[in-house]
Amino acid sequence: MPGADEKVAALGIVLPPPLKLPAGMVLPFPWVNVRGDRAYISGHGPQEPDGSLAGPFGAVGESVSLEEARASARKVGLSMLGSLKRELGSLDRITGWCRVHGMVNSALRFTETPAVMNGFSELILEVFGPEIGRHARTAIGVAALPLNFPVEIEAEVMIGSSSAA
Repeated sequence: MPGADEKVAALGIVLPPPLKLPAGMVLPFPWVNVRGDRAYISGHGPQEPDGSLAGPFGAVGESVSLEEARASARKVGLSMLGSLKRELGSLDRITGWCRVHGMVNSALRFTETPAVMNGFSELILEVFGPEIGRHARTAIGVAALPLNFPVEIEAEVMIGSSSAA
């Protein structure tokens, strides 16, 4: 069975480079914090393949449609995979996805946050398969997100010291 790195290549997936932050913005934390056999992934937003911020921006159920938000959640997954690959050297080091916490910039009374987050979960399952990719998940609606992102996601993964066999 192919590893995650091989699967990404086979699917033609392009992982974006580090996020191009707006001028003057400073983030005093790492995107991925490795502690023992865990990697804690800071909240990521959607990126374009060149590393720039990806729109649409705004509240889901208002200026952003459910389908646009789902696509944004997938882009967040690509952004996160790019950060993991840079930090770990190989996505094959990931031995299990533990938990995923998704925040959706939601219009008042928007309740389809799980459907938005499916864009992320489906990508992770596609790349890692059901054994490594399955994860516990939270999908909550919030009043606003940094940079007016429609979706921000953080996660925790288990890692091994070398490529999984």
